[in-house]
Amino acid sequence: MRNSAFNILRQGLTGNRGWPRTWRDRTPNRRYDVVIVGGGGHGLATAYYLARRHGLRNIAVLEKGHIGGGNVGRNTTVIRSNYLLPPNTQFYEHSMQLWEGLSQELNYNVMFSQRGQIVTAHSEDQLDSFAHRANVMRANGIEAEILDRAQLRRVLPYLDWSDRQRFPIWGAILQRRAGTARHDAVAWGYARAADRLGVDIIENCEVTGIRLEAGRVTGLDTTRGEIAADRVGLTVAGHTTQLCHMAGITDLPIESHVLQAFVTEPVKPLVHHVVAYGADHFYISQSDKGGLVFGGSLDGYNSFASRGNLGIVREVAEAAIALMPCIAPLRLLRHWGGIMDMTPDASPIISRTPVEGLYLNGGWCYGGFKATPASGVCFAHLLATGEDHPLAAGYRLDRFRTGHLIDEAGAGPFAWLQ
Repeated sequence: MRNSAFNILRQGLTGNRGWPRTWRDRTPNRRYDVVIVGGGGHGLATAYYLARRHGLRNIAVLEKGHIGGGNVGRNTTVIRSNYLLPPNTQFYEHSMQLWEGLSQELNYNVMFSQRGQIVTAHSEDQLDSFAHRANVMRANGIEAEILDRAQLRRVLPYLDWSDRQRFPIWGAILQRRAGTARHDAVAWGYARAADRLGVDIIENCEVTGIRLEAGRVTGLDTTRGEIAADRVGLTVAGHTTQLCHMAGITDLPIESHVLQAFVTEPVKPLVHHVVAYGADHFYISQSDKGGLVFGGSLDGYNSFASRGNLGIVREVAEAAIALMPCIAPLRLLRHWGGIMDMTPDASPIISRTPVEGLYLNGGWCYGGFKATPASGVCFAHLLATGEDHPLAAGYRLDRFRTGHLIDEAGAGPFAWLQ
């Protein structure tokens, strides 16, 4: 313990120049058994579970920028499992269980804080719909509670409880095991753990082409040379359609949109839960540094740019003040955008593609960060065995052709308006 404390002090006084690398800086090999394109949370988790659970070692993760620079570092870090339809109920609850042991699993503190999520109800009908959702959750072994107005006011006294509230608060649904995690710690933890199992993590390596022979993937063209591969897994979030176009897949049921997020100047502890506004698209939590972190609805146009527009900034600010007038004087420190790949049924895709040897993990809509551990487990299973993981059997790409959709309004803030 004394040595650890001394080392921290020494590194602080020397500008942190003596810390060892968390993962190796690798030069790509000429061939791998599996190449995962996308070094975000899902790609790194997939690589880790391929090595950890399936014993594969000849694996590479390609990231066009730096680890943590994509969507895994551009979100509001909310983790929950309050979904309505199978298989989402079972999938996200399994992810929650993995989150609960993730720091120990990775031997890296991902700062998972189970502060609970509360979604406010603003009509009698909405509260009834929350009761239905809570019953579905309980039937699937997921805890859920319904709070009436008086109970909720004791828990969240800082909301607008006045007579002038446009949408009076009737109560709420509460999931106590929900919460937040530190997004960059999740990326670093998975990267470190995968590296220690022999995975090559290759940064600043953009894929520029997908090589095919007789309808099968044989490798990738990258900015760091050609890389041959027997299997390729795509985990590139909002850029899914661009990568699939390289393989001749042009009819994916995915659109890319920007979702903005915001953080205020730090304040004393105020918001002790994740709170979602049931009358509009708004959700908020408070970071360990004291800033209020919040978001709202998608920008209403297709884009691959990680920036938004002032119209959504205004809409989110209006919703924030409607729910919590006390935060009106706060200054916004910054805002950012993540690229969301949206499917027609608001549920993800973990699937083979029409190209043999090419596998797809995408279409996560609003559920990407919270799904990270279970997504990695299921995609690793598919890449290693060629078979669907039981938890992800409903996420096949062909469901959009056969009509077996998972029309999950619970995948995002729209759920609370149903």
